[in-house]
Amino acid sequence: MDNTTADQARVAQREEAPHDLHGNSPAAWTAVTIVLIGFTVGAIAMVLGPNWVLFWISVAVVVLGALAGKVLQLLGFGVPTDDEH
Repeated sequence: MDNTTADQARVAQREEAPHDLHGNSPAAWTAVTIVLIGFTVGAIAMVLGPNWVLFWISVAVVVLGALAGKVLQLLGFGVPTDDEH
């Protein structure tokens, strides 16, 4: 079958799409895991009373998870940006 315009557009789109990973990187997985743990601990803290000390610890864990993801991205463990291609 001949290459139609639609086929050519799909091939060009696949070749030009630099963000095929959609955050699938060690930095993203680490950040999501830590933040998920923080939210889970915070939810448990609310069910247990509420236990405000445990809740604020969980808030700190969420913030540390976001910072850890950004630091790992800056260290090169994130999805490459357009500048790095």
